[in-house]
Amino acid sequence: MATSIFQNVPSGLGSRRKDFRVSGAELDKIALEGVNWLIEKRGLGWPEDPNYCEENGFMKNADPEKVSKTAKDRGESQIGTLGSGNHFVEIQKIDKIFDTQTAKAFGLMEPDQITVMIHTGSRGFGHQICSDYLQVMERAIDKYKISLPDRELACAPASSNEAEDYYKAMASAVNFAFSNRQAITHWVRQSFEQAFHAQADKMGLKVVYDVAHNIAKIEEHAVDGSIKKVIVHRKGATRAFPPEHPAIPSAYRSVGQPVIIPGSMGTSSWVMVGAPHAMDITWGSTAHGAGRMLSRTMAKKSFWGNEVKKELESRGMVVRAASSVVLAEEADPAYKNVDEVVQVSHDLRIATKVARLVPLAVIKG
Repeated sequence: MATSIFQNVPSGLGSRRKDFRVSGAELDKIALEGVNWLIEKRGLGWPEDPNYCEENGFMKNADPEKVSKTAKDRGESQIGTLGSGNHFVEIQKIDKIFDTQTAKAFGLMEPDQITVMIHTGSRGFGHQICSDYLQVMERAIDKYKISLPDRELACAPASSNEAEDYYKAMASAVNFAFSNRQAITHWVRQSFEQAFHAQADKMGLKVVYDVAHNIAKIEEHAVDGSIKKVIVHRKGATRAFPPEHPAIPSAYRSVGQPVIIPGSMGTSSWVMVGAPHAMDITWGSTAHGAGRMLSRTMAKKSFWGNEVKKELESRGMVVRAASSVVLAEEADPAYKNVDEVVQVSHDLRIATKVARLVPLAVIKG
């Protein structure tokens, strides 16, 4: 199964499927329409998939005209690819269920049930947009006479042309990211069908949730006792909305939003659920993963990729990776203990435990 996914899902920096190419005009459509375009025009998914994506798989404020040609060129070559670094596809099984009612609402029925977790984003398309607009914001700092403790905190007034252009470009990157994960989801389903000679829907391979963790959103929150419209930046954070919030898929509204917390390679990952206290203390947010203890440079100096692979395989995991260097960068000791990170969120009641997942196989770029 891991080999099939590794073959079907393009990984690394330069890999592409020969049967999936997009033109510049089609990339603009992806940036505007997100997941819906990919399903309707390319058949990469099920009609119900967008219902289980944040923003239903596309942000409405996107404008590809605000995206540079350099970013678009990178996007054309990288749409439908996993990438490298901390991006992964992981085959897992449920280790333990902590909230039976919520787990069943999410389709997580019992221990040993197989799950698949996908982590990738807007690839070089989004990275280039960020680089382009950092230069714009650096000029805006002087233009608007903004005083900052660190110039890396580049910004512009929210109502300025610079900020509005960036928001539209960022939304385009978000839609690219949703679409990228959608394509990979389709190929994962395809891999299961090839391995088990059964239809993906018969095997229950529905999307539980697709949620971003590097995004700015215009939302309404309580500020100093009154409701105000604010821009919430979730960088290294993910949304954790409570029950009955209108932005949650209707199927989950009675229990709350699924929160996905991946661990480091070879350790547990978690599904949690947003809780009301998050709206009071974190504007509906929690951590998006374990978080690094060592930089990638330090990890590469400290670990050998082949040794990391052998250690994971000695514990029964299947490992497929395009590069041993990535395995060194992503070695378990380079990250915090995800169980401890999850416990903090649970104890603070910003997102609470639903199910603990353990890895069976990992696919890396």
